[in-house]
Amino acid sequence: MSKNAELHGQIALVTGAADGIGAAVVRGLVERGAHVAALDINRQGLDRLASTYGSAVSPLVVDVRTASAVEAAVTQIEQQLGPINLVANVAGILRCAPVVELANHDWETCWAVNASGVLHVCRAVARPMITRRRGSIVTVSSNAARVPRMHMAAYAASKAAATALTLALGLELAAANIRCNVVSPGSTDTAMQRALWSAAAGAEAAIAGSPHDFRLGIPLGRIAQPTDIAAAVIFLLSEDARHITLHDLRIDGGATLGA
Repeated sequence: MSKNAELHGQIALVTGAADGIGAAVVRGLVERGAHVAALDINRQGLDRLASTYGSAVSPLVVDVRTASAVEAAVTQIEQQLGPINLVANVAGILRCAPVVELANHDWETCWAVNASGVLHVCRAVARPMITRRRGSIVTVSSNAARVPRMHMAAYAASKAAATALTLALGLELAAANIRCNVVSPGSTDTAMQRALWSAAAGAEAAIAGSPHDFRLGIPLGRIAQPTDIAAAVIFLLSEDARHITLHDLRIDGGATLGA
C-alpha cells in the first residue's frame, strides 16, 4: 500500500501510542493523512509524538483500565475532532512468572489492560460507529494467545481474551458495516521484548528458540520491527481490506508454524 493520502480527513484512535508498535501505528496513519488521537498513560511519550507530528496528532493521557476515562476521551475526540472511524487497540503490558508463583496483582493488571482495556475502547467507539454504519477496529494481540509460553500465562490468557472479544464484536457489528480484526505479533523489537532479554542473550536467543522452554525459533531468522506490525494494522484499518473481518493475522516470522 503506497504512503499517500488515502486516509486523509479520517480520525483514528490509537491506544498504547507513546512508543513501540503504537508509535509506529501513529506514524503510519499520519503519513497516510489521518488525524490521530493518541492515547497512553506515558505523558512524555505523548509529548514526543506531538512534537514530531504537530497538529496531526492529538495526545490524550488516558488509562484504558478505567471505563469512564475511555468513554470521556471518546466523547471529547468526537466533539473536538470529528467521528472516529479507525481504531487500533495497541496498549498492553507483560507480567512474567510461573503460574504457581504468579501474584494476583500481576494477573489482574494484565487483564485490566490487555483485555478490559480493549473492551472499554471497543464498546465506547462502537456505539457511535453503529449509528454511522462505518468503522474499522484492529486489536494487537499476540501469537502467545494461541501457543503456550512458559511463564507467560497472565499475558497469554489476557491476549487470548482480547482476541476472542474482538472477533465476537466483529460478528455482532458486521451488519452495521463495521470490521473488526486482530494482528498477533511474535517477538518484536520493543521495550517490552527487550525487557525479556538477559545480558548474555538478546534477539539471537529469541531467533534461535529454546528446546528447554519448548519454544521454537523464528524460521525467517529475525525478529519483527514495530513498523512490520504497524503496516499490517494500517492495512486492516484501510479500505484496502474492505472485505476482511473476523481475521487474526499472525506476524511472527513463522515462529508458531501457523498454529
